[in-house]
Amino acid sequence: MFKGLKVATLVVAGALALAACGSSSSSSSPAASSGSASSTASACTPSDVKVGMAYDIGGRGDKSFNDSAAAGLDQAVKDLCVTSKELSAVPNETDAQKAARLTLLAQGGYNPIVAVGFAYAPALKLVAPKFPKVDFAIVDDSSYTAANVANLTFAANQASYLVGVIAAQATKTKSVGYIGGVNVPLLVSFQKGFDAGVTATDSAVKVTNKYLTQPPDFSGFNAPDKGKATAAGMFDAGADVVYAAAGGSGGGVFVAAKAAGTWAIGVDGDQYLSADAAVKDVVLTSALKNVNVAVFDVIDASVKGSPLTGVQVYDLKNKGVGYSTSNPAVQPYTAKADEAAAAIVAGTVTVPN
Repeated sequence: MFKGLKVATLVVAGALALAACGSSSSSSSPAASSGSASSTASACTPSDVKVGMAYDIGGRGDKSFNDSAAAGLDQAVKDLCVTSKELSAVPNETDAQKAARLTLLAQGGYNPIVAVGFAYAPALKLVAPKFPKVDFAIVDDSSYTAANVANLTFAANQASYLVGVIAAQATKTKSVGYIGGVNVPLLVSFQKGFDAGVTATDSAVKVTNKYLTQPPDFSGFNAPDKGKATAAGMFDAGADVVYAAAGGSGGGVFVAAKAAGTWAIGVDGDQYLSADAAVKDVVLTSALKNVNVAVFDVIDASVKGSPLTGVQVYDLKNKGVGYSTSNPAVQPYTAKADEAAAAIVAGTVTVPN
């Protein structure tokens, strides 16, 4: 049953200019700026809804978290005939820069505006009250709530638990690893779910946990070199399965796994399908967080005139999270993962968060 579940006022002018500079990654995307080409090619009824997307570090093309959000936008452009503008964060930027980006979109008439990632929470708290008629959504954060904000949250610990069940079965050395991009509560939730899934399946398996950077340094989400080096160290120490919840840094983990002849586990999207062809075969499975579903839900609700607001939870029960089965190599391990998923939904297994 569960197999293959696939989850203002004007600010300082200088800050606005800086925010615009951080948006260059959106210019080449099919749905960027106007989305009119995609809309014209589809059979849907043209909509006057203009969607603003503010990506986290790595932006569209990170083959992970941001790309999952982009997939939801692309679906909305195709199926709902909305138009869109996409802007991206830059490394080590300030909350003021993020606020400038959200303001730029709001002043441009974009509504709804989706902020991709918890790092936008402080900026959203500043901007949303200034534009009460604009509907905002933020992915992975519920610390700031408001009447015009939809908080898109995911039970990523549940998906991580399932890939932990798989890792515990796949390991031959009885040693596995977890690599988080940045040591923040959200990524600790991923880690705790993974650790619990491994231990519940085989308590003899050792789990090593590492993070690439510490706040306020968020570069760990887009540092493939650090991901590669950290994973290589784990493999050298005996691990033969490493789960990477590290955004764009996961690509480096896959390279290290390929070199070591071991397994890697992806995150957010199905990274067996999105990873570079040279390394995709080492991606045993991925913990799915269906950001695309949540983003499409936000846009669809706006098109229908009933914007989402408040905390929206995506979990195993509503297929907001899961694990991927695209790599045939995972098939020997899916029965136990499916049993665990059923137990979580039934409430007989509680995943730590």
